Amino acid sequence: MKLDHTIVRDLKVTQDPIEADRFTLRGPKSSDVGLLSLYASDKRVANASRSLPHPLPPGATEAFIARSLDPAVPLHTFIIDGEAAGLSEVLGVMQLKPLERDQSEVSFWVAPSFWGTGIASSALKALVAANPLGDKTMFAEIFQDNQASARVVTNAGFEYLGDAETFSVSRGARVPTWTYVCKLD
Repeated sequence: MKLDHTIVRDLKVTQDPIEADRFTLRGPKSSDVGLLSLYASDKRVANASRSLPHPLPPGATEAFIARSLDPAVPLHTFIIDGEAAGLSEVLGVMQLKPLERDQSEVSFWVAPSFWGTGIASSALKALVAANPLGDKTMFAEIFQDNQASARVVTNAGFEYLGDAETFSVSRGARVPTWTYVCKLD
């Protein structure tokens, strides 16, 4: 049964896994708490994110998973799971935040031990190809001091749109960003 994305766009539905070569993008589960906490508590991961605090407070990961599973929260979270390929069950996180007019903003992070392995680029390419929300456009906002993530989005077909700035919780400051767009229609 094919879902009409215009109707279910802001409703949480059980998301189908997205298969890629070395991993699966799947919904979060409670057993992910340990590895998510370990990786998200790394200051390098937090400093590359808008919303991750550092240090990571107790209960933050459990709250993240609960929000991710809450049907009232219009944020679609995918865990990058490498277990089938002999990698860690949690390699990182991809999220799609629905916007108006069939658009979404994508955000992601990968555990530092998997940096430089192509996992983030492959995961973003798989997410864009699957286009689980039926988007016409996806956006990404990357901190200007994070060249690696800029390469990830351009490798996945995103094009530079402009400069902006946003607040980073872990840095406690506004940070210059690059905005990227990927047209899917």
